[in-house]
Order: sequence, then structure tokens, then C-alpha cells
Amino acid sequence: QVQVVESGGGLAHLGGSMTLSCAASGSIFSIYSMGWYRQGPGIQRDLVAEIFTEGGGRIDYGDSVKGRFTISRDNSGNTAYLRMNDLKPEDTGIYYCLVDAVSTSRGTRSGVWGQGTQVTVSS
Repeated sequence: QVQVVESGGGLAHLGGSMTLSCAASGSIFSIYSMGWYRQGPGIQRDLVAEIFTEGGGRIDYGDSVKGRFTISRDNSGNTAYLRMNDLKPEDTGIYYCLVDAVSTSRGTRSGVWGQGTQVTVSS
């Protein structure tokens, strides 16, 4: 089983910075990608940033965060970070980490979501 745990959320001020962490653990054979998705009002989760193993670490960013947020992975490949700069109130939401991985126990590829971490940006 693959476990995904986010951390680092909290309260920030307009123009401030914050770093989120996502740790994947358990019976992982390989990870295809790790990404951050934000849930604002409603239930929809929108892409913030995703980093892929293939393509030398190809990265996709949501339009609203380009130039402000940076996603990265550590050397193990099992931890992803989201550095958020110049925070705005519209960045407020629950940030979920999605891990696209193959489990050693099941041998099948699936996406696993973390529980989410709340980020609140005040004016």
C-alpha cells in the first residue's frame, strides 16, 4: 500500500511565502509523477503543479501560479515540495498531493491522494 502525507500548510500573509511537503511511503515500486492540486470553493481540485519522472523531470504548472510557485523532488524521488512565493488570497484552499505510482504489493499503477493540508492567505 502507498501512503501519501502532506505537511506545511497554515496561515500566510499577502505577499508571503510558504513551503509544502508531500511524502510518499509504503510499498512503492516506482513513481511516475507527484503533483499538487488545490481545492477552493466547491469540490473541484485544480492543478497547481506536477513533476514527472520521465522527460528529465518535466513540470506542469497551473496558469495562476506560474512564476510564483516551484515544485521539486528530493533525491529519493519520494518527497515533493511546493515552494509558494508572493502568496495571494486566491491561493487559499486545501492543497492535496497526488502520487501516480506502482505498488509492489499489487503491481498495478494508480493515483493515491493525501489527506490535504489547508493553506490560508490573509490580506
